[in-house]
Amino acid sequence: MKLNKLLLQGKFFQLEIYDPYSGPVLLDEKLASRCGYVLSEDVWGNPVFRASVLGCHVANEADELFSLTVNIKVSSFSSMRAAVTYTYPMYCSYASWASREIVCEENYMEVSVKTDVPAVSNDYTVAWMSALPETQNVAYQQWQLMFVSPSGRKRITVSDAVKLGYSFNNSLSRVYLRAPYHSNESDVSLVSGVNMNLITSTSMYRQRWLLLLIDTTVSCPVDGISFTDTTLTWTVPRVVPTLVVQESTFLSKSIVMGVDDQVIVNPEEMNYLLEHNETHVRITIPIGAEGGKLESSISGGVYGVIYCIDLFLEHTWTDAGWQTTKYTVIKSITTPFMPQIPTVINNTVPEERLFNVAFGHFLPDVSLVAITVGNVPFSLREAQHHSFKIYETPFSNGTKAFILEVSFDDPYVLKEYVNRNETKYTLLVNYTLSVGREMTLYYHSAEVECVVADIEVPEAVGSCDEENLYLTLPTFGLHQYWDLYLGTKLLTQHVALTNGYLAASNSSHLILQIPLFAGGLIYEEVSFQKIKARFDLALRKVRTMETLQMFSISCTFNSSTFIICHPDGTIMVSAQMKTVPAIDMSKTKLRDSSCKPREYNEAHAFFKFHVTTCGTSVRFEGDHIIYENEISYEKETLPGQSIPIITRDPDYRLTVLCYYQAKETLVLGAFSSDPATSRPFGSGIMSPRSNTAAYRRARQALNVVSRVSKDESFMEFYGPSMTILKQPMQPVFLEVELKDESPSVELYLENCWVAGSPDFNNTPRWNITVDGCEINGSEFTAEFCPVPVSPRVRHPSHFKRLAIRTLAQQLEQVYVHCLVAACPPTNTQPGSTCRGQCSSSRERKGFPGHPSDSLQGYVLAGPVRIAAPYLR
Repeated sequence: MKLNKLLLQGKFFQLEIYDPYSGPVLLDEKLASRCGYVLSEDVWGNPVFRASVLGCHVANEADELFSLTVNIKVSSFSSMRAAVTYTYPMYCSYASWASREIVCEENYMEVSVKTDVPAVSNDYTVAWMSALPETQNVAYQQWQLMFVSPSGRKRITVSDAVKLGYSFNNSLSRVYLRAPYHSNESDVSLVSGVNMNLITSTSMYRQRWLLLLIDTTVSCPVDGISFTDTTLTWTVPRVVPTLVVQESTFLSKSIVMGVDDQVIVNPEEMNYLLEHNETHVRITIPIGAEGGKLESSISGGVYGVIYCIDLFLEHTWTDAGWQTTKYTVIKSITTPFMPQIPTVINNTVPEERLFNVAFGHFLPDVSLVAITVGNVPFSLREAQHHSFKIYETPFSNGTKAFILEVSFDDPYVLKEYVNRNETKYTLLVNYTLSVGREMTLYYHSAEVECVVADIEVPEAVGSCDEENLYLTLPTFGLHQYWDLYLGTKLLTQHVALTNGYLAASNSSHLILQIPLFAGGLIYEEVSFQKIKARFDLALRKVRTMETLQMFSISCTFNSSTFIICHPDGTIMVSAQMKTVPAIDMSKTKLRDSSCKPREYNEAHAFFKFHVTTCGTSVRFEGDHIIYENEISYEKETLPGQSIPIITRDPDYRLTVLCYYQAKETLVLGAFSSDPATSRPFGSGIMSPRSNTAAYRRARQALNVVSRVSKDESFMEFYGPSMTILKQPMQPVFLEVELKDESPSVELYLENCWVAGSPDFNNTPRWNITVDGCEINGSEFTAEFCPVPVSPRVRHPSHFKRLAIRTLAQQLEQVYVHCLVAACPPTNTQPGSTCRGQCSSSRERKGFPGHPSDSLQGYVLAGPVRIAAPYLR
């Protein structure tokens, strides 16, 4: 009887055997093995009930018709309360009995013998001879059993045998004994390499002059199963010596096999192999063959399969002791767990920009329940909603694979820039599967990569005008895949403005304007007539710093006035000297009069010298090294009778300064072809002492200095060559100090203004203080800051501080100019010239004995660059 597992799904069931005399009896393991019942499952999980026709409760009609009634109790509760009972009658007819029939079931061994068989053979065996003395004690008209084992002989009654788990009875024409495996009276012996469970027994019956002795020995195999990766083999001995009295008379009549209780007439058609020789009968089944079932399973977190098949073997033979023996063995075989690591197959076609990943092969009892992409879990419904495509694809061998499709552009796909122009797309996926009848969860992670050449490395375009070099390049991928480097420095907004570059960008391109004498330029050729300058920019990978491309632009300029401070310490100066009357440029010199111009004409002189020659001096200021020399003119004099000396030549001196970062060592090889290893050029300044500065010098009667603080604390200041970079509305903190004056004197900022040039007379200009008072205009605002006493500030009256904010975003570079005055603090009465910070210049009068100009001074601060967010 087979039950449909679908009808019992989610329910509990029990079987009861109906006893005509005592009613229903609950089927348990002890009852089953003693009475000839088996309750198991087929390979598909359907409950199966088998009963021997000689079972305890089977109604027997003339050893030909058999019937049994079974109650099936079904409940939704494990306690079986509220169970529904289904009564199922079973019928069977069987008349072709062999003289002896042996059945080796899963949980019992059974032998039945015809009682008309001669009780004693002429050829006595040891077992029979040992039984004869015991017959004297056989009870009158009562069956008794005698077991012979290595421990000795045991004679018991049938009722005592039942207590030991045996079942013995007789029908109209047969006597049978049923025994559990591995009882105390049994023995295990090795027959042709197979372990056999053996019970040697004699059934005895005595009545008047009749003594009946029946051989009820039974022997069944308990192993004989072997496995390979592809097959299972079941081996049974062809001849069992304890079951054959004379092996020489043994004759095999038929050997048949069956699967799932059905005889297989032609095993080879199902790829089964049934073979036998003198010693063995062997059945070989390919794993996965029809009739059995492959099941998915999980063991130790590893996916694998097991194969189950229900086999039986029926061997019929004759020998001298028995007319016919039918020997039937029923065997349910399950292979050990066979690991099968699932494979991930990357079927991605890069041109489609779509991951196509197959995950398999799996049996039909495996289902995909969830996936995790990246670190984000998705149920199948959520995955479909997110535009992941998931479906199954079947294979001809009955397995299947799960297909996952994910776009390269999905946000959960990892993207990495590799090689020169390729993107590596990485899909990290973790599968969650439900496996087997137990629906065990199984997890498997996979990493799939695809490299696609889908990045275009930018190309730059260069150009020049009379004063600048220009570099234009696409902004696609900038800061995402690669960065721009100036030598070893990342080109940021700050670096660009510090070097004097102007940068502008739109949605597609970045344009760099590099003035001729800006930082970072490499001067390949410098002469009196021309300057050949080169600008190099490296395109490097963001992560690895590998240089992909060098953008280089080289231009030749005509420049009459310049100063170039080479990394190796060479200074080249082209000076323009406008004097009245004109001077002879061939007679100009450096501090060392032997250092003459290399080239010259009527208005220009070109000098080239090293910082260690020509009387060049050196000093340190902040984090800079400053080298200084001076170009001067040798006057021609007319000797007179007495002093003074008469000359027509004007007094002209030109100070030459070169600033180098103190941490940068001057090296030879200023024209290195590798900009990544080239030292930076220094910055140069030429300060002429000519008539153009007369007005400024005239106003510098006071010893006044100005400096720009880095913040409102006025503790740290910018150096003379440091770039001051500010955003619009970000304040510039200006400090003006009066030096070398009496502590009783106070400094005032009379008039201050902002201009786009360091020239004193430059226009336009924007006033920020007038007559000592702050002016808040539309472009700039100013506010005085307090000056407390500190270790650096001994006399606060000698200091004035301003916070200046710019509102003019169109300006790129500004300077702050201030005219200052000094006044005694005692002159504070109304109408005084120095009555406070906001005093009127119209009321201010000079100190006694000094003209008004002698009280004034002039300071200049800057340049201050106003930043715009062109670069990162």
